[in-house]
Amino acid sequence: MYVIIVYDVAEERVTKVNKFLKQFLNWIQNSVFEGSISKASLEHIKVGLRKIIDSDYDTVYLFLSSSPHCFKRVTLGVEKGFTSRII
Repeated sequence: MYVIIVYDVAEERVTKVNKFLKQFLNWIQNSVFEGSISKASLEHIKVGLRKIIDSDYDTVYLFLSSSPHCFKRVTLGVEKGFTSRII
């Protein structure tokens, strides 16, 4: 499964959300992550984010697709993040 996650959270939670998502996805811009993950990892991400965010204030969007090939990404300007992780 391919996922793009975009978030808008209070300043005091930005670092927590960023660190959490870096465990699973590629950080491509300030509040944007993308990558291929399993359904189990997706559920783990959703549970983890619900623990971090304030659902009365913060917003997290998850865009799901069966394949990264369903999207064509065009970058204008500087590419800010890495699209692969080295383990």
